[in-house]
Amino acid sequence: MLDDSLLADLAADLPSAVRLQRLVRTLREEFRCGAVCLLHLQQGILAPVAVDGLVREALGRRFEVARHPRLATILASRSTTCFPPDSTLPDPYDGLVEQRPGEPLHVHDCMGISLHVEGQPWGVLTLDALVAGTFDARARAALARYALLVEAAVRVTRMEQELRALHMAHHGGGVVPVEPSVGGEILGHSAALQRLLQELDVVAESGLPVLLSGETGVGKELFARRLHQRSPRRLQPLVQVNCAALPESLAESELFGHVKGAFSGAVSDRAGRFEAAHGGTLFLDEVGELPLSVQAKLLRALQNGEVQRLGEDTPRQVDVRILAATNRHLADGVRDGHFRADLYHRLSVYPVAIPPLREREGDVLVLAGHFLEINRTRLGVRSLRLSPEAERALCAYGWPGNVRELEHVISRAAIKALGQGARRDEIITLVPEWLDLASGMTAEASQGGQAEPEVAMTGESLKTQVAATQRRAIRHALSVSHDNWATAARRLGVDPSNLHKLARRLGIK
Repeated sequence: MLDDSLLADLAADLPSAVRLQRLVRTLREEFRCGAVCLLHLQQGILAPVAVDGLVREALGRRFEVARHPRLATILASRSTTCFPPDSTLPDPYDGLVEQRPGEPLHVHDCMGISLHVEGQPWGVLTLDALVAGTFDARARAALARYALLVEAAVRVTRMEQELRALHMAHHGGGVVPVEPSVGGEILGHSAALQRLLQELDVVAESGLPVLLSGETGVGKELFARRLHQRSPRRLQPLVQVNCAALPESLAESELFGHVKGAFSGAVSDRAGRFEAAHGGTLFLDEVGELPLSVQAKLLRALQNGEVQRLGEDTPRQVDVRILAATNRHLADGVRDGHFRADLYHRLSVYPVAIPPLREREGDVLVLAGHFLEINRTRLGVRSLRLSPEAERALCAYGWPGNVRELEHVISRAAIKALGQGARRDEIITLVPEWLDLASGMTAEASQGGQAEPEVAMTGESLKTQVAATQRRAIRHALSVSHDNWATAARRLGVDPSNLHKLARRLGIK
């Protein structure tokens, strides 16, 4: 019966994610176990692609094989691997099983098998049962048989992806795109994100200039990297320029280069970023911060495909694709005279709006899982997870600082847990108090809704409540300003020196 069900799913016209999710759910029912996880191997890291029986944030975890001996043992064998209930090897899913959230997996059955596609290791399939003795010899033999069907499902999924890529290449005149590296992947399963990624994969082949717009912290750099990785230029350099960090006096030299003696301090010839990106992609991050004088010179370079080093008479031809990003409304800048209209139209041939985190339903927990695993490794703790109350708090919050703010919130909460006595050899469960989310900042309020902040009814003095509100406001401003105090002061509308004094008085500095 199970074989028939799996074969039917293989033959059905299903989205890849749905097919793999149904597969692990069917296996969990067949083996009557607590959790099943299908993980894909890339660059020594196992990433869950489908889970059943684990908390949702497990999809965002990334398991470095060298740090997880159970996964390494499974991956090293072509046959079913079982671990006895008294195994001393740490379990990567400690505290992540839905039926026992936050509890250790001390006595249980665990087995897994490596998966190979086209003769190469593809990943692993793991099963965990909460009752010792669940996986007997018959179950181990059955897993070896079902692994062949799982590998077939993976091959079907890969063929579908290759067919879509070939279709895109045929109609777009480009080459077949490659998978991005694990380090630069964009995590999430929401419909809004998936639609955006499909759109980016199409425009990546076109070679058109792309203007990425979105709030601070949405990860515009990752989307720019994906555009480059999926383009025909992917084997050539991707050069990034942070326009907000370019002093006006040095911007021209940074972008176009200079020759020896062009100005005081120019002791040798130096190529600019345009020349460094020749044949590849130039990513102009925070392009809205460029001074008007530099905008004019940038426009000439884009129009003519030529750059002229400072102090040099002869222009140089360059072949670059331009990607730009901004958290400003550049059209407003054009209207107000802060941004050139002709440059705006040259950069925004294909504008792409990146949705804020609050509009990516369900992605908060996936991303939180990713940051939890990073902090678990960084801090050397056994396991790091969220309490159900903390999960609800994260999902209800409006995330004005988007993904970057979520990363900082998880990092701070993990450190607070240790600072308040949590032991590294235990499963650490983060609670809402450690998240330190701004009171009343719901998703509705962050979208401009009329939701009123909740009034603190704690019985504390007004002075104490005002201080707590000030701390949250300062920490949030720092979070969305990359911990830049001057930028945070501008966001808060205060003098930087006064902000430093207030932060010291509040115990932040």
